[in-house]
Amino acid sequence: MIVLKASQDKVLSALQSVAGIVERRHTLPILANVLIRKNGSQIQLTTSDLEIQIRTTAELDGDEGNFTTTVGARKLIDILRSMPSDQSVSLESSQNKLILKGGKSRFTLQTLPAEDFPLVQEAANFGPSFSVPQKTLKELLSQVSFAMAVHDIRYYLNGILFVAEGKQLSLVATDGHRLAFSSATLDVEVPRQEVILPRKTVLEMQRLLSDKEGAIEMQFAGNQAKFSFEGMEFVTKLVEGKFPDYNRVIPKNHKNIITLGRAPLLASLQRTAILTSEKFKGVRLNIEPGTLRVASNNAEQEEAVDELDIDYGGDAIEIGFNVTYLIDALSNMNQDMVKIELADSNSSALLTIPDDAAFKYVVMPMRI
Repeated sequence: MIVLKASQDKVLSALQSVAGIVERRHTLPILANVLIRKNGSQIQLTTSDLEIQIRTTAELDGDEGNFTTTVGARKLIDILRSMPSDQSVSLESSQNKLILKGGKSRFTLQTLPAEDFPLVQEAANFGPSFSVPQKTLKELLSQVSFAMAVHDIRYYLNGILFVAEGKQLSLVATDGHRLAFSSATLDVEVPRQEVILPRKTVLEMQRLLSDKEGAIEMQFAGNQAKFSFEGMEFVTKLVEGKFPDYNRVIPKNHKNIITLGRAPLLASLQRTAILTSEKFKGVRLNIEPGTLRVASNNAEQEEAVDELDIDYGGDAIEIGFNVTYLIDALSNMNQDMVKIELADSNSSALLTIPDDAAFKYVVMPMRI
């Protein structure tokens, strides 16, 4: 039976959209496979790592009839990648094997039975669904995801907090040293829902989301979240635990405010970061009326100093920061100007976008 017949780029694109979560080595060999379910000319491709499940549906011609099997996802992708993109490829089933043909090439692949594939049990009671444009969610994720913790013992920090309430969707990430907050307006009013998406889910979502205006629909349950967009369905387990109260962390009423160009500040920090050491990424900011001086040094007694002219008439402040934390935030913003609010050299700084309350970034100072 010919399971599918289409151009290489069409088959590869459908497979790549679901294969990001597939690990090459797994305790369960079948989790290295993709579940192929044929229903007429429609092919449904499903992958899972027991925590996340991704499913896509594509129109890939072939013989009429229904058929299901599982086959190694990475192998299939590697073979397809080695073929020209305009080449027609077909997948045929034959005695517990799949034969992939393209041009004069032929590959015989081992399969495992579809009934052994562990599908994620979907939650019975999801909350009300709501949607935002894909482009919006992609932007929100990029504005906060860099602040997620990595392998933190406080497991609830290894992900992003999603809060939907009224007509607002807010995303928050923190690793204990810095916190990023970003929000967008929803089309519908929703009751308050709060979930923590795991780090792997966030990274996979960022890979899959496009800059299109097309909507992504979201639903949350007690231990699961479900996203649907462009013929794809993404189900993930959630991180259990209580996320810190981010509103208490965001400083209010800092009296010293500087507004300056984002690109010149980023370039200045990147220059001075060159002379910081691998272990100690500290830079000193000296802020005085009219001038911002950025300085760094290292164990070899080398020093970098960079100055920017600023429109500022507040207190003179000397404050130290981990330069990576500042560079991360500025690199993930695409606005021209950035506003920095400070109290003194011992209090956290607040970075925002002028005239835009949707983005806030808090960074703790460090002793230098």
